[in-house]
Amino acid sequence: MDNLLEVFSRDRRFSQRHNVRIALRVRVWKSGLPEERAESVNLSRRGIFFATRSRIAEGEVVEILLKMPEEVTGQPTTEWRCTGQVVRLEPADSLDGKFGVGVQFYCYEASRFEQPGLHLVPRSLRDMPVHHER
Repeated sequence: MDNLLEVFSRDRRFSQRHNVRIALRVRVWKSGLPEERAESVNLSRRGIFFATRSRIAEGEVVEILLKMPEEVTGQPTTEWRCTGQVVRLEPADSLDGKFGVGVQFYCYEASRFEQPGLHLVPRSLRDMPVHHER
């Protein structure tokens, strides 16, 4: 029983993590800053960890656009729009000069457009507080 408790305390994930490298676009919600290109390190149904040259503060709400792989959703690969909060940061030296950013998803949906923008978010997120600590 102690071993099981130890495992749960070390790893709080509720869904399987997939170590996949996927190109993505990310921008800080309601910031007016342009979107940045980045690459995932790992991905699950509940969140993503990616590497970027931009410093994104913990607590920020971000929008991410990526092609969600079938191994994560169980559906054919399609482009998804995800919104979530930055919950983890790693220093640049651990990822070849890039920052590691962990995001817990609030919601995600399959994109309805061939080349969607990141400006469309479900109404429930429009009034979410924004943290800018730059």
